[in-house]
Amino acid sequence: MTRKIRLCSRADVPASGMMPLDIPGLPPLAAFDVGGEIYVTSNVCTHNVALLSDGFFEGDTIECPLHGGCFNVRTGEATQFPCEVPLQTFPVIVEGDDLYTEIKDR
Repeated sequence: MTRKIRLCSRADVPASGMMPLDIPGLPPLAAFDVGGEIYVTSNVCTHNVALLSDGFFEGDTIECPLHGGCFNVRTGEATQFPCEVPLQTFPVIVEGDDLYTEIKDR
């Protein structure tokens, strides 16, 4: 069974930018605008505990502010050492001006 959860308004995510998402009941998330498409990932680096939204974002790559490791926000793939474990990604559903994701109930 899945649940649909509202993340934010589309206009809240800056063009070619990112924003942290603090949604009750979910881990820290971040939304990224890549060429007008929105991608949502975990906001915590898998290498060491750091908020990725405090890092540098360009194109489809987020760089961790702690050690400089990188991830592809489209896929979650770790693309630069020391990061090796991919980020968790979340589906993005656009309904009108709002962005949602679906999570599996446990």
